[in-house]
Amino acid sequence: RSKGDAVELPREQPEHLRVLFAFGLTPAFYEADAEHVNAMIKALGTAFEDLAGRFGATVLGGMDDDQLQVGPSASWPWTAYILADVPDLDAVVAICNLVRETPVLEDRLWKYIKVEARVGRPLFFGTR
Repeated sequence: RSKGDAVELPREQPEHLRVLFAFGLTPAFYEADAEHVNAMIKALGTAFEDLAGRFGATVLGGMDDDQLQVGPSASWPWTAYILADVPDLDAVVAICNLVRETPVLEDRLWKYIKVEARVGRPLFFGTR
């Protein structure tokens, strides 16, 4: 190929969105007493259970970086991740909203953890 030739990359349009949900712990998590931390962990598990049944999301994997990422994470690197196939943008917003809506004792989950979603499509290489 010559230098000016166009390169065509595979651009299949999937039936779903590939979403990386990135979670970061806030300073409030580290300032909280054991009662609040335990309540936050329980609320987090409850809030994010059955994403398939509730939002049509297929979770492909998750990763917790809590052994090498210690302390608040205001941006990258995040503390934890969920990679999922999600049917549409409304479902992505609804899943992110769980952090805003879920109660933790007298607070909401967003006091202790933040979420950010990166939306794209499945990568055409490195699939096995």
